Amino acid sequence: MWIIVTILAYFFVLMGISRLAVRRADNQAFFRAGRRSPWYMVAFGMVGASISGVTFVSVPGMVLTSQMTYLQVCLGFIVGYLAIAFLLLPVYYKLNLTSIYTYLGQRLGATSYQTGAWFFLISKMVGAAVKFYVVCLILQQFVFEALGVPFFINVLLMVSLIWFYTRKGGVRTLVFTDTFQTVCLFMALLLIIFMVVQSLHFSMGDAVRAIASDAHSHIFEFSDWRSPFFFWKEFLSGAFIVIVMTGLDQDMMQKNLTCRTLREAQKDMCSYGVAFVPANLLFLSLGVLLVQLFQQQGVEIPAQGDQLLPMFVKGEVIPLTSQLLPLLFVLGIVAASFSSADSALTSLTTSYCVDIRQKHDDEKLRKRVHLAVCLLFVAFIVMFHTLNSKSLIDAIYTIVSYTYGPLLGLFAFGLFTKLYVSQRWVPVVCVTSPFICYGIACAAELLLNYHFGYELLMLNGLLTFVGLWLCRCSVPPYTR
Repeated sequence: MWIIVTILAYFFVLMGISRLAVRRADNQAFFRAGRRSPWYMVAFGMVGASISGVTFVSVPGMVLTSQMTYLQVCLGFIVGYLAIAFLLLPVYYKLNLTSIYTYLGQRLGATSYQTGAWFFLISKMVGAAVKFYVVCLILQQFVFEALGVPFFINVLLMVSLIWFYTRKGGVRTLVFTDTFQTVCLFMALLLIIFMVVQSLHFSMGDAVRAIASDAHSHIFEFSDWRSPFFFWKEFLSGAFIVIVMTGLDQDMMQKNLTCRTLREAQKDMCSYGVAFVPANLLFLSLGVLLVQLFQQQGVEIPAQGDQLLPMFVKGEVIPLTSQLLPLLFVLGIVAASFSSADSALTSLTTSYCVDIRQKHDDEKLRKRVHLAVCLLFVAFIVMFHTLNSKSLIDAIYTIVSYTYGPLLGLFAFGLFTKLYVSQRWVPVVCVTSPFICYGIACAAELLLNYHFGYELLMLNGLLTFVGLWLCRCSVPPYTR
């Protein structure tokens, strides 16, 4: 019961923030927040928006399979954010963009523009729905199942709450609500860490020393270049992941484009880019402490890392003495999932209205599209639940992760060459590249025993770039 009360109270706070943040509910506020957002609030809120509910559960469990080598990726993030700040943001601000895919239209032509926008729309809708589906399953298990609430009502309720507080202000609302949600997320995380430390009967100094000396705290891997955890593979992949999944993603860039000036946007980007290292260090440290607690209590460590934190929260490691722990866990999950899902739904609405329909000022269209995107989001989540196949859902999510490569290739071709491309071949190249990339990955594993990791993104982008170069032309498509 207290969990339900907490969720409702949380929602009412979000609604209150939304009403205070938005006075004029027009498209200018929804899409661009009037370009008046304080950069420090955007930076702080973006940390939370980049951490989904799945991350909240999964990252602590990573220590079981890869120790703390994920921090190598996070160090690469910093390089990626610097590239966005000083390479991409100047282009976006110079062109005064609402949607970043407008750049593709101005540089490479209408077909390239539409192709990039559709790749984003499909990738973001499916990817965000898969993430939110996993969170809804967790909420069903911890909250709604005991109340006899069907999964469909659970999903409809969660998405409806997001629609209610974003329907008027859009990105203007998100700048302020994300700040609040980031506070809630890290407050929940720190309190959970504190409770694990207490369960181990450690002082905070003891906990730091125990983490530092644990074998699961291994960070840097330089010994085996074939390993998916090899430093340079993870570091470079981290840089490209950020460039593509932040710098070339309308969802991640929309709030950054609401800052008053380019300089403020660059400060925002650099600040929250650096913040990812300590943020993920906290999640991984929680994972190490949980492993130590499992071992101390003689409890079998789960085969799947995703179960590490939920098992502790459910009292399967030590008996619960209060409902505070499940409440904190649900608060952290809701804060993380809302802050990532609300920005995804807002950016999908923006991209469809601005890129596909090209109607920046049609408020009626924006309201209809926003509602339709939310309903489609619900439909995807319910479909995943109906499939009820983890392997199939993982396959869908893997396929979606491949579709960001063509965006990397398109933007790289536009930024680093002065060539143009035959418009009829752009969709063919962008659709074909992920399949070729998948084939190369399978062949490398079968023939060379080489396992691709995050570097698949770089390969995918390179294949797209090469394909566009083969279809190049010297005359702008809009002059022919």
